[in-house]
Amino acid sequence: MFTSDLTKLSVVSRALSQCGHFMLTEGYNPWDSKLERIKNTMGDHPDYLKLFLSTHNFILRGDGALPWDYRHYIAIMAAARHQCDYLVDIQKEMFLEHGGDPAWLQGLDCVPDKLRSLNEINKILAHRPWLLCKSHIIRLTKESNWSLAELVHAIVILAHFHSLASFVFGCGINDQDDPDAPVNNSKKNLILGNVEPEVRVDQLMERMRTLSQREEEFSVEEQTQRFLRVDHRDQTIDIENSRVLKQTSGLGHFIEDTEFTYQDFQRRGETGDFPTFRVQDYSWEDHGYSLVNRLYNDVGNLLDAKFKKAYNMTYYTMGGNKDVDTSRFRRAIWNYIHCVFGIRHDDYDYGEVNQLLERSLKAYIKSTCCYPERVATRDFAQVLAEFEHSEKVHINLMVQEARMQAELLYALRVVMNHMK
Repeated sequence: MFTSDLTKLSVVSRALSQCGHFMLTEGYNPWDSKLERIKNTMGDHPDYLKLFLSTHNFILRGDGALPWDYRHYIAIMAAARHQCDYLVDIQKEMFLEHGGDPAWLQGLDCVPDKLRSLNEINKILAHRPWLLCKSHIIRLTKESNWSLAELVHAIVILAHFHSLASFVFGCGINDQDDPDAPVNNSKKNLILGNVEPEVRVDQLMERMRTLSQREEEFSVEEQTQRFLRVDHRDQTIDIENSRVLKQTSGLGHFIEDTEFTYQDFQRRGETGDFPTFRVQDYSWEDHGYSLVNRLYNDVGNLLDAKFKKAYNMTYYTMGGNKDVDTSRFRRAIWNYIHCVFGIRHDDYDYGEVNQLLERSLKAYIKSTCCYPERVATRDFAQVLAEFEHSEKVHINLMVQEARMQAELLYALRVVMNHMK
């Protein structure tokens, strides 16, 4: 699964050449030295890279309801929510290059009220998307004069950069300025520590084979309990991660309400009783896809292709083993990511998550989804020690896409209810 630097550069060049007119917009530099890190990391998966670049450049540079300076500033707001200096720096440069007011970069106090009004849904989508409700949409459309087309465009940008921050931190890209530098104080307690894998690759493959041969049916009540039990094995990773957002990166002027962070869906406490989001009631395929395409032409096609590629992509390998059916493992990862955001697939046995995803992997995935700013390069190196580098990158691609889909499902369902 490894590729040489020369081969990877060829892969990236080929993907760029296939990205259509979105890459050719005047003033856009596809070989930005910082964005190059993302392209090189994704270069092991050229088919996905092509779809990612097409989508990324369409929402920032293609047709859409928002002016370019708004697009880049919204991207700054989203990336800053997870303290992702890497993405914020890129978007600040693009913001200025395309006519953005330099005063806006002093912080949210200096932007138009309409733009600042997005702050509330930015923090909700980034940390607790299940809290988004119809009243948020009403305030934005009635009081802040957002059209639904503008708002959906903004939501897509927010979700895209939240999830891209997960990928950047998950793969250690944000730490690449100085890989030998001391770990930031906010990351002094690595999410994995010095852990040994609980399940070897050969054991994991055997478990997948056993599950494939077993056909069990469970009552509705038992299925619900299995869903609710999935996350209870992971609560220890939340103790340190649930602290207030630290502003060590100097992005505090782009962030409001730093005490608002991820809170486990199953431990809602005093926040209220929010029902599980059932995919059978509102799915991307049957509802979200058509609504986003209706309000933001063509973006649904790009997003749908990207989601499917990340989920279905396989080379039939696992840690050096060939001819391996990895579908069960990939499905467990995707559904676990949705699970931490309170989204349930009724046709899935969540008991498989605990059997196929060892605790260290679940800790890594959950942190990358919910607290990406706390994930360090060493965590990427430690997790799944027997897996190839490209296989770990693929897991992070699934984290990125499943998280983005989760945010969009919550947001688009609320928009649909508002339209009714």
